[in-house]
Amino acid sequence: MGLGSIFAKLFGSSSSTASTAEAPVEYKGLYVIAEPIQEGGQYRTAGFIEKRDGDEVQRTRFIRADNHTDRDAAVNHAIMKGKQIIDEQGESVLSGDHA
Repeated sequence: MGLGSIFAKLFGSSSSTASTAEAPVEYKGLYVIAEPIQEGGQYRTAGFIEKRDGDEVQRTRFIRADNHTDRDAAVNHAIMKGKQIIDEQGESVLSGDHA
């Protein structure tokens, strides 16, 4: 990784910026929120899994290597991946960032 890449990651870059989050999708008592990351002309699958209990919110982020040329495809894939993570790990996914 070059010095330019390090500065781009630290201070942001037009080639790698987070897109806005989508509306939450409830699944098995948790919420999946798709938030694809724009990288150049593509979108990386990413999002959050949340548990809401009154005013308290537990949240963990997931990022996958999958890239899409279409933002909607990345959103749909992130929702599918979030549900898959919930199926595999349940609420234990919220105990750390190991998704």
